[in-house]
Amino acid sequence: SDVFVNSCRATTNNKVKETVALELSFVNSNLQLLKEELEELNSNMEVYQTDSEAVNVPMIPLGLKETKEVDFTVCIQDFICEHYGEDSSLYAKEIKELMDLRQAMRTPSRNQAGLELLMEYYNQLYYLDQRFFPLHRTLGAHFHWYDSLTGVPSCQRTLAFEKGSVLFNLGALFTQIGARQDRSATVGIDRAVDAFQRAAGAFNYLKENFSNAPSLDMSCPSLCMLVRLMVAQVQECVFERVTLTTEDTHFTSQLHLAQEAARVSDVYLLVLQTMAQPLMKDYVPFSWASMVQVKSEHFRAVSHYYAAVALCDHTLSAEEEEGDEEAEKAFLQFYVNVPAGPPLSQVLRDPEKRRKLGKAHLRRAVIRHEEAMRVHSLCKILRKMDILQDVLSLTHKRSLDKYSELDREDDFDETAEAPEIQSQTNQKPEITPTNFSTVQVTDIFQRLGPLSVFCARARWGPVRVICLQKGEGGLGLTLRGDSPVLVAGVVPGGCAAEAGLREGDYIVAVDGEDCKWAKHGEVVHMLKSCSERGVELSVVTLHSHDTQLERRAIALSHGSDKENARQRVLGGAKGQSSASLLNWNRKKKREGGGTTKRLGSTFSLSFGSIRDPEAMY
Repeated sequence: SDVFVNSCRATTNNKVKETVALELSFVNSNLQLLKEELEELNSNMEVYQTDSEAVNVPMIPLGLKETKEVDFTVCIQDFICEHYGEDSSLYAKEIKELMDLRQAMRTPSRNQAGLELLMEYYNQLYYLDQRFFPLHRTLGAHFHWYDSLTGVPSCQRTLAFEKGSVLFNLGALFTQIGARQDRSATVGIDRAVDAFQRAAGAFNYLKENFSNAPSLDMSCPSLCMLVRLMVAQVQECVFERVTLTTEDTHFTSQLHLAQEAARVSDVYLLVLQTMAQPLMKDYVPFSWASMVQVKSEHFRAVSHYYAAVALCDHTLSAEEEEGDEEAEKAFLQFYVNVPAGPPLSQVLRDPEKRRKLGKAHLRRAVIRHEEAMRVHSLCKILRKMDILQDVLSLTHKRSLDKYSELDREDDFDETAEAPEIQSQTNQKPEITPTNFSTVQVTDIFQRLGPLSVFCARARWGPVRVICLQKGEGGLGLTLRGDSPVLVAGVVPGGCAAEAGLREGDYIVAVDGEDCKWAKHGEVVHMLKSCSERGVELSVVTLHSHDTQLERRAIALSHGSDKENARQRVLGGAKGQSSASLLNWNRKKKREGGGTTKRLGSTFSLSFGSIRDPEAMY
């Protein structure tokens, strides 16, 4: 198109300009057709709707982000060899388990099992981050994800992108589950409300905890729009529940229905405004924007319809006329502004005035219904949705029939403009935070050792093998803690010191038996059981730690949970420069915080009368 525009500028020949303009028009129309075809593929609302025959307005679900396969084998094997100094071939089973989990996560079922699968993988990424992602370098694996609406690919090596995409899919899956509920009964409505509120929670968590998204669907404006859309869909479900559970036909009940419908219209109007923002305007599918506008108009029309029903069908009885203060109070608070004309309390008791005001509301209802139908007719995708067409037609006919019923031949006065109805709800939607602890996971690579020491953030020297032979004064060392056990001190001139054992060493094996996860008492027992020939200790020395656990290398402090207990996973990448738009980073607030463990009590052996709480061996 730039070529065509430049050609126009470069020539003074009108015929050339006309030809270029025609070509440009042809290109633009082709692009628009292509955009519509892509939209049909990527935002097909009907696929995820309920199979129920009940006539409910369809909801807007999200399609899942798709991703390419990732082969972790080489990069994890290399890291295990280089960083942990272990034989990587021994971890083939764990690597396959991780890859199988990721493969399964790509196509989750649209039910609770699918949600738990996504949650399991998301939680497992916490351990993956701790094990294999140092602060200032990446593992080397590339994560390819596609925009959920446009299909535009993005590729990152940071684990934050993988985690964010999985979290997005968790929210998207909740939207699909919500859209598929049968809302003809309260149980289905409640399930839909729960699903949409949890979707809002997932998108809101993503918005607050991740920044610089390389994919537009996970950008802040997009997530703001999605949270508002989910809240609006919850509000619509609330209205549906109120209509189902309102069995009486009292005047105040109908006013309440009108205000609930007005509230739904208001929140959809807010969504529409968010969709019209600069970045979102050309990104949001036309069918979504059309659906939101249709719903805003439709529920405003329904609101005016119920106002008319309250005014014209439910006249106050003689007893109520005398003292129904509740009805009068509700009516006085019904409008945004007090309308001109006779006082509302007077209108309430005059059947003719009520009929005329009701007729004015119906006139506005019909106008709004027709606008909803007009917007609906302009969108190719919405025209295919028979259920939506049925709802719009039925409610339009209902308002028209009611208008005809109230219309009289002697109504020569021009119908007054109905006042704007004050929106109100008895149940405000909640944004339900994602509870990651509902799905318990075990660290796939736990054989590498406790995360407090054996993580990507720690650096230690190569494994040293120390041969100890018990002398007259014992082994000459002091041990503390467990998982792994720490050499808290060595006696100068003792066996341990002579053999090269140092304060701050971690014992990882005794006589070739791995004891990275061993308790204090277990290691002590192994030392006590050593033969006359002595005992062989494999030890490592922690040089530095890039997290808050650094100072625990020698002076271990008491913490919260033991390392082998399930951590509450709220994981997250940390530390890459937020200035770079190529990296997709966590905001300053850490997810989950540091990992701590509680030390076992010092185990004492009767090698002499030692008053120090730390026992020497």
